[in-house]
Amino acid sequence: MSDARPIRRALLSVSDKEGLVDLGRALAARGVELLSTGGTAHSLRQAGLEVVDVAEVTGFPEMMDGRVKTLHPKVHGGLLALRDNDEHVAAMTEHGIVEIDLLVVNLYPFEATVAKGADYDTCIENIDIGGPAMIRAAAKNHAYVTVVVDVEDYEKLLGDMDQHDGATCPKFRKKLAQIAYARTAAYDAAVSTWMAQAIGVETPRRRAVAGTLAQTMRYGENPHQKAAFYRDGSSRPGVATAVQHQGKELSYNNINDTDAAFELVAEFDPADGPACAIIKHANPCGVARGATLAEAYSRAFDCDRTSAFGGIIALNQPLDGPTAERIAEIFTEVVIAPDADEAAKRVFEAKKNLRLLTTGGLPDPLAAATTIRQVSGGYLVQDKDNGHITAEDLKVVTKRAPTEAELRDLLFAWKVAKHVKSNAIVYVKDAATVGVGAGQMSRVDSTRIAARKSQDMAEVLGLSAPLTQGSVVASDAFFPFPDGLLTAAEAGATAVIQPGGSMRDDKVIAAADEAGIAMVFSGMRHFRH
Repeated sequence: MSDARPIRRALLSVSDKEGLVDLGRALAARGVELLSTGGTAHSLRQAGLEVVDVAEVTGFPEMMDGRVKTLHPKVHGGLLALRDNDEHVAAMTEHGIVEIDLLVVNLYPFEATVAKGADYDTCIENIDIGGPAMIRAAAKNHAYVTVVVDVEDYEKLLGDMDQHDGATCPKFRKKLAQIAYARTAAYDAAVSTWMAQAIGVETPRRRAVAGTLAQTMRYGENPHQKAAFYRDGSSRPGVATAVQHQGKELSYNNINDTDAAFELVAEFDPADGPACAIIKHANPCGVARGATLAEAYSRAFDCDRTSAFGGIIALNQPLDGPTAERIAEIFTEVVIAPDADEAAKRVFEAKKNLRLLTTGGLPDPLAAATTIRQVSGGYLVQDKDNGHITAEDLKVVTKRAPTEAELRDLLFAWKVAKHVKSNAIVYVKDAATVGVGAGQMSRVDSTRIAARKSQDMAEVLGLSAPLTQGSVVASDAFFPFPDGLLTAAEAGATAVIQPGGSMRDDKVIAAADEAGIAMVFSGMRHFRH
């Protein structure tokens, strides 16, 4: 590997012109000859810089609407030639190829074009070919060539040149080469993913996944695990796109739980009224609607006050001062909402460790998306669970049909159960959870745990009976035996929603009829692991 390599000639060709002129001036001031193309050359000349067109170097004009301009031996030879190889040097001399010591390229805005909803042909035209080819060539030859693909590295480039008398060091070039290959890989991933969707290929033979580093973390789920957070470039409102107004950096667990909380609260349309979800370890410990946001929070909090301590709070409407005052009464890790007023921000200023995030909107719970989970030797890919049901989708299977009030609570409970780890049991009364059982190996155990939590909260709240009395129950999957349903009945539940589909459905239905419980089948399962 060679040592520091002087930069005498640079090729600049960028779609994103941010920082371009300043970089061009800085390079020119250091005696670097500037080569460029199209709009980049125009921008540099407008700033009074002397620029050599690539067309002058290649002897060919830009053609085919700019599709062909840098795909030429005099460009790629200048990037790929081994400067210490006599045969390469001789070939350069024979064919009039000049060395290119620095390549600064950022690519056609393909991802942004797709995000804008452009048509197929427009997206195709925004697939860069010459840019990735040059980047890969320069990155391969990083022993001699410096390649820069991100605006954020312009100052680092100049700093390294200043440290090495106009040259760059091997360590810096290696780092930039790695960044360059990651950029072209991410670009190709975006193109291939878009194209698979555009042509209806649901399970492409090869699937590429890419992301951009958003944050390195002190540790992951546990202190001995290293971790980082990457954004995938999507515009879905949530923790990845939120603005953080105060508090220390989010941890690995904070991000995971905040995402779970916001995706859950988004199930409740703000047009139908305020809603609040409180999450602990990715499971809801309280979800409720209310006449006001403060009331929704209070009702969610009263489901399980113990678990809510140190939890994550998500709201479906902008946070206001009165709600912030209620939240500030206990320790909370994160609050996420579409927005927050100045009164709320002032309340939280005294809570230095509380993170306040605003997103500008709610994610669409019905939008199509993909989820990925790593396993040893590979990863599992599936559609995001955007399953949705209405009252019209339900099938009454018992002698007694649910009342209108029970039906509203059943649909509320069903939305919550979708976001509870399986086996999931959710008791709801008057649009508020009153007991949540999550993640148990046995469904009947989840039913018992949720009921017991309600008993404990009744003592805390000074109630004469648990709020499960007169509640409804949602089960994310079918009851395989009547025992789970009967446990819910013993806790005071009067109606049940479940998918149905068990070979023992008839026995479960008979048990419900005997207990006087109304039961509906949704025909849809919501396992969450």
